[in-house]
Amino acid sequence: MARKIPDKWQSSVKAIKAVQVAFDMDEKIQLSIRKQAVDAGLSPSDKIRDILGLPINTRPKRPRLTVSLAPSDYEILAQKYQLAAEDQLEIKKKLMEELIRHINLANTDKNQS
Repeated sequence: MARKIPDKWQSSVKAIKAVQVAFDMDEKIQLSIRKQAVDAGLSPSDKIRDILGLPINTRPKRPRLTVSLAPSDYEILAQKYQLAAEDQLEIKKKLMEELIRHINLANTDKNQS
């Protein structure tokens, strides 16, 4: 007898059956697709689906950037920001502030050129 999938997991059934396909192609092609995706406000995966004529999930996604930080990275950042390595939330706030400053400075430099 097959087990019934719990109701709260039903929405994940399609994702479980999906197979990720990776493409090894020229770096210029990859960069071009990534740029087109950014310009269209899509993920590279959604842009590939668009190019291939496949449906794209139109649910709004939270726009966010990610980076993986190892415990040693937290140690380095804690020292940089004069915080405890365990204070990951405060480190995250400092990272966000630094990224915002970086972009604002880059935009200021670009506008002055």
